[in-house]
Amino acid sequence: MRFPVMFVATLIGLALCVYNSTGYDPHNFVFFMFSIPAWIMDLFVDIHDVNVLLMYVLTVASWALLGYIADVLIERGRRSNRREA
Repeated sequence: MRFPVMFVATLIGLALCVYNSTGYDPHNFVFFMFSIPAWIMDLFVDIHDVNVLLMYVLTVASWALLGYIADVLIERGRRSNRREA
């Protein structure tokens, strides 16, 4: 099984972190809109006390996980279509 969605999703996570780290997102609006770990972390602790590198790693990992789940679901759909045909 190939993982094209996981690859693209990981690139999206990396692009999100690079965009945030360059300073073009000064108030972190884009980062907080698209980073699932930032949503969850903000519920439990003050987001300003969390290490930025940890947030970047978790963001890329969560995007990669979402891509992997999408790839698995796509592969299951293809297998069920082959069985029916």
